[in-house]
Amino acid sequence: MAAAPEKPLFSSGIESLDEVLQGIIAGDNVVWQIDDIAHQIPFVEAFCRCAHLDNKNLVYFRFAAHPPLVADRFDAEVFQLDPRAGFEQFITRILNVVSESGKGTCYVFDCLSGLALEWYSDRMLGNFFKLACPYLYNADTVAYFPLLRNAHTPLATEAIHRTAQVVLDLYRSNDSYYLHPLKVLGRHTTTMYMLHAMAGLDITPVTSSVVAAEILSSTPQPWIDGKIVLKDAWARTMSEAQAWCTAKEPVTGNEEERAVLRQKLIRMVVTRNEKVASLCAHYFNLPDLVAIGKRMVGTGLIGGKATGMLLARAILEKKSARWKKLLETHDSFFIGSDVFYSFIINNRCWWERHRMKTAPDPFAAAKKIRLRLLKGKFQRDTLEQFREILNYFGQSPIIVRSSSLLEDAYGNAFSGKYESVFLANQGTPEERLEKFKDAVRTVYASTMTREVLSYRAHRGLWSRYEEMALLVQRVSGSFYGSIYLPHLAGVGYSFNPFVWNRDIDPHAGVLRLVFGLGTRAVDRHDDDYTRIVALNAPLKRPEVSQDEMHKYSQHVVDIIDIKGNTPVSVGFEAVAKAMPGLPLALFADRDHDMEARAEQYGMKEVFSWMLTFRGVLADTALVADMREMLATLAAAYQYPVDVEFAVNFLKNGEHRINLLQSRPFQVRIPMAGSRLLENPAPQDILLQTAGPIIGEAADLKIDRIIYVRPERYSALSTSERYTLARLVGDLANQGGSGTTTMLIGPGRWGSKMPELGVPVTFNDVRNVAVLCELAAMHAHLTPDISLGTHFFNDIVEMGIVYLGVHPQREKEGYLFNETLLLEMPNALSPGRRKKNPAAGAIHLVELKGGTRKVFLHTDIMAQKGLAFQNEA
Repeated sequence: MAAAPEKPLFSSGIESLDEVLQGIIAGDNVVWQIDDIAHQIPFVEAFCRCAHLDNKNLVYFRFAAHPPLVADRFDAEVFQLDPRAGFEQFITRILNVVSESGKGTCYVFDCLSGLALEWYSDRMLGNFFKLACPYLYNADTVAYFPLLRNAHTPLATEAIHRTAQVVLDLYRSNDSYYLHPLKVLGRHTTTMYMLHAMAGLDITPVTSSVVAAEILSSTPQPWIDGKIVLKDAWARTMSEAQAWCTAKEPVTGNEEERAVLRQKLIRMVVTRNEKVASLCAHYFNLPDLVAIGKRMVGTGLIGGKATGMLLARAILEKKSARWKKLLETHDSFFIGSDVFYSFIINNRCWWERHRMKTAPDPFAAAKKIRLRLLKGKFQRDTLEQFREILNYFGQSPIIVRSSSLLEDAYGNAFSGKYESVFLANQGTPEERLEKFKDAVRTVYASTMTREVLSYRAHRGLWSRYEEMALLVQRVSGSFYGSIYLPHLAGVGYSFNPFVWNRDIDPHAGVLRLVFGLGTRAVDRHDDDYTRIVALNAPLKRPEVSQDEMHKYSQHVVDIIDIKGNTPVSVGFEAVAKAMPGLPLALFADRDHDMEARAEQYGMKEVFSWMLTFRGVLADTALVADMREMLATLAAAYQYPVDVEFAVNFLKNGEHRINLLQSRPFQVRIPMAGSRLLENPAPQDILLQTAGPIIGEAADLKIDRIIYVRPERYSALSTSERYTLARLVGDLANQGGSGTTTMLIGPGRWGSKMPELGVPVTFNDVRNVAVLCELAAMHAHLTPDISLGTHFFNDIVEMGIVYLGVHPQREKEGYLFNETLLLEMPNALSPGRRKKNPAAGAIHLVELKGGTRKVFLHTDIMAQKGLAFQNEA
């Protein structure tokens, strides 16, 4: 078969080899399978010498530990690469060099087997070749790739053989070279695929069966010899560690070797973040790391969420043996980050994702990728492991959680940015597998949402690629007929940024507690409330009256509906009645005022129980345990932490804590405001609050105020309220660097229910300095700090000061002077406000450069805040 005429011919530098292969054609990626890298050098030298004489551009990618393949005399452009920087950085650097070098360049790569060692994964070596080879082909280049024979599993070799244009087996026997072409794309002769012998510069087919049989039979063939078990670097390292753990006699005198192996395993499986790796080295032993490897699907890292969960458990158990019993046993599985890479590449999304960074509209490009990921297919070996996971869990409810490598690390929490999917896990094995595959796709696709991309851009991570591992956990809880739930769940912080009473010690920590699934604690539910527990004063509440306690208690419970095969939200009364034997008094109190009113009006069988958790807080050791847990973890991290947890109470009254997640809490420790005015002129006060206040102590000069007028907002339709939220986002992000913007509006910023507040997103408020919620518009719009929710975490992490103001409670330290604010000129044009109802509800004040100045002072510890004007 003749070569395509538009593809120019190159030369290997050995005329007889060119004849065997019917020419080296532009676009050829030539893979040399060898036993020793030294065997490759004569062929690389011939190739380089020819390129040098033909004045072709010659590039050498250097990344392995073996001696250089390309001599200095060939004037190659050498690029030093570091595979330890990660797959994305490595492949991107190569693609950039190929793009800049232009067509017709000759390339030599170090031995590819070194990449598998650095990445601990044959799967990722195969992924690398599947990306690099087509790119080089399209650039009309010729590239040489050495690969050690019988050193890799089919995950690498099959991908390389399918993608390469030329694959050659090179043997060295009795001081002679033998060449056996395995694949030569687009060319064929009657002798091409025979074994060839090399004598000097002549390469000819081996016509003697004696010689051919002797050479080929002496070469190990794994598919023939069952004793040869091909393992990649990941499997070899894990087997070595397991051998140490299962040795009958303790191995002595090799502690240094053991330490090196442990560090290797940490880097291979857990993290490459130096700070986190240092903690892991202190708290994980070899059996811990082997146990992680045994519960992995694929290879790669387990990600931030999984690492945080495992590390926290190890820290606690090393601190005290009692935590071994107190913590509910975890039997989670980890889907390695390499599986995500393979999914991205095999579903033809990697290049789109690569180009998205520089696309004119990256969000539109991301949407297309997301839709493709939601329909993506998995590799056969991955599906088999998915089946094994589901066989293990049976029909217990499970949750598929994101565990990104960027997530839950020091500096970037990614709170709630990625999806987590609860699965009731009911039905036939095939039905459960389909639901599981959909859940994995959903989490993978969530890496391409606007929220995630906006967060990455805001945190300076736009150029970083996402590496998504998954954490598959059994849902903590018990079956009660057709419902499934834990008794308690929530989030905890080692530092309490919400001090609503002087008796509260912020360093003691705080919990956000719910009955049922923890979704009520981490997601913002604007139709309900949760219980905030200061761990040094657990029975102290922000509310005073019985009516307030009832109103601001939890009324809705998240459960898993077994019959419906889905998570649902159900009223507490219905759940309590469906759980016979539940020790109700442990979690709830009776509302005696309600019972008295019911009796007065002749009402019978009234359900007066309200979730206060008083019994749990006063009569069990949970508060002490959680306080100790948070303090222990913060001490180990040398940083404030937050955790997610579930709690189940046993029949003997004991409890078990399921520690689901732990991470550094992105909080700035507050200090008292330095210049809080005591007696400002009443007419100059814009607003005053007695809390809640969240964030750093503020001493700010306000440059811009975006005020959403409550009475006009309440008159908007639902669609107009969403339009207003986007307009607020546009205005908030127009201020420019160094501009201090303050948002003031009714109800709850970030609400998912527009009738309860302005439905802005993270992207809308990411550049705001102050967020003020007014309890105005109607009685249900109560400022809610949403402590522990993802929206709250974003506010804290971004350093936004949060203020809650009750305009009708002036005697209690609250004030909002709308008249003063509306006297300041509206920077939105009258025409725009008249034309657009959403714009008509906004009063925009631009203060930069004017004579009128507005200042904000807050004292976090005293929970006092004041915004006032001062005309210069």
